[in-house]
Amino acid sequence: MILEEFVIATSEQPLISPEIRSQRELHIEVLASGLDSPRGLTFGADGALYVTEAGRGGPGASIPSPNLPGAVLSYGATGAITRIQHGQVERVVTGLPSLALPDGSDATGVADIEFDAYGNAYAIIGFAGNPALRDSIIQVPDFSHLIAIENFDGGASWTRLVDLGAYELLNNPDGQDVNTNIFDLLIKDNRAYVIDAGGNDLLSLRAFGSGLELETVFPTRFATNPFTGAELLQQSVPTSITVGPDGAFYVGELTGFPFQEGAAWVYRLGAEGQPEVYAEGFTNIIDLAFDEAGGLYVLEYDADGILNPGVTGALIYVSPDGTTRTTIADDELISPTGLVIGSDGDIYISNNGFIAGAGEVLRIENPIANEPVPELPIGSTCSLSISPFEITDSFTQASSRLESSINLPSSSLFE
Repeated sequence: MILEEFVIATSEQPLISPEIRSQRELHIEVLASGLDSPRGLTFGADGALYVTEAGRGGPGASIPSPNLPGAVLSYGATGAITRIQHGQVERVVTGLPSLALPDGSDATGVADIEFDAYGNAYAIIGFAGNPALRDSIIQVPDFSHLIAIENFDGGASWTRLVDLGAYELLNNPDGQDVNTNIFDLLIKDNRAYVIDAGGNDLLSLRAFGSGLELETVFPTRFATNPFTGAELLQQSVPTSITVGPDGAFYVGELTGFPFQEGAAWVYRLGAEGQPEVYAEGFTNIIDLAFDEAGGLYVLEYDADGILNPGVTGALIYVSPDGTTRTTIADDELISPTGLVIGSDGDIYISNNGFIAGAGEVLRIENPIANEPVPELPIGSTCSLSISPFEITDSFTQASSRLESSINLPSSSLFE
């Protein structure tokens, strides 16, 4: 495995950057396999790693797939939360709701899990569609909810706290089609923050059951339809939220159709909650994490864009000063869907997040933590290539590039 390092500088102009390559051996361990569409993962106070499994659907009621014309997603209570500890892998919550294609792929269901400061566990269950279909056809109210997990004894024990799908149905903050898929959960200062990839917004609530508020709506911009050449409005499709070393929220986006390479941005939420472009030039971001040094890890779901052949993702590291990007892993990642940095500094990833029975949790020995990133001497000369990545100032360039939106779904996971 070759780690590719791109030395870049903050600038308001497209960058022409020298490329530095170094040879490092990448150590990867498979901690769990045979999972059903693994998604978000986190560490508990017990030191165990918990991963959500969106499931494989089942033989229940069906709704049209937002991705495949003529296909349907069918209900089954096949979602789960799995605990990994001391080499043991155990499903500690089962029976969570799931929707998937007949072969169990393209599932939507429990998407993330987090613990509060007291050790209480919470999870979110996505839906990927108009919440009215949940109520009229699927008739399983747990979808589109923040839930409290009551026990990790292998059973189905949880409490519904807040219906975020109902909020989208009543308010539709982005003004586009009514669509919800709550996808990422963050707990900070006794408050839950929920990313809705379908609604293109960030919601929050106090005390995990009251005071639901709209924090921000993520903007759209113009793109070109690759099939017709026509100009269209592209949705953001936010997928991840984390807290930066400055205490601000940072959000990564998948981007909607046409999901083009290099079009995804990392936002920093300003003092008034407005999204400001922090870094750009990524592709189909699915998760973010900062390390203790302030470096940013960006997980790409599909490194060459969803519409292109192949399902290889990528993990990219942005140095604390924003001047260097290092590709840590690429070919080893197949449709990755979740990321967390452990207290040991190593990297944990949900891999193969779309295929029932083929999902994995990987542990990657962190090469960034073990070896400093080389610097390019100022004034040195070398062959130049156009970097596929750019860093932009947090407070510039965003407003002129943001417009209103259109919804062209890709996979039910992101709608």
